[in-house]
Amino acid sequence: MTLTPRKLNAFSMFKLPAAYICGVRVKHLDEKKCLVSVKHRWINQNPFKSMFWAVQGMAAELSTAAIMIGKIQETGKKISMLVISNQAKYTKKATGRINFTCNQGELINETLNKAIKTGEGKTIWLESVGINEEGVAVSTFRFEWSVKVKS
Repeated sequence: MTLTPRKLNAFSMFKLPAAYICGVRVKHLDEKKCLVSVKHRWINQNPFKSMFWAVQGMAAELSTAAIMIGKIQETGKKISMLVISNQAKYTKKATGRINFTCNQGELINETLNKAIKTGEGKTIWLESVGINEEGVAVSTFRFEWSVKVKS
């Protein structure tokens, strides 16, 4: 089964309802990158009339997770994945539509290949940058993922 934005959005409706209700949607997924978009609305705002940090985090994490899930599927192996750490930096008020992009598909391939070859768990830092409609970065998230081939 090929992973598509439509399938990921349907998945989020049932398995990640908070993200779905807040408007987090996968817009693009390919071999190299994943783009997840969310628009500032009443349901996802903070008291300062900008997007709540946790909504930004959900969108950013999904952009890294979706591309990782696709890459794991491509291996044909059963591989577990888990976020073990994260970092965030906020540089501008998040209003309007924010697009979070992770473009580290090649690094994911390398890490998964090492995990498969050695049979050991590996970790990888993936970054997702949130860009507003003016092309300005509003936040940058880094997630440390642990991957391990299941025995």
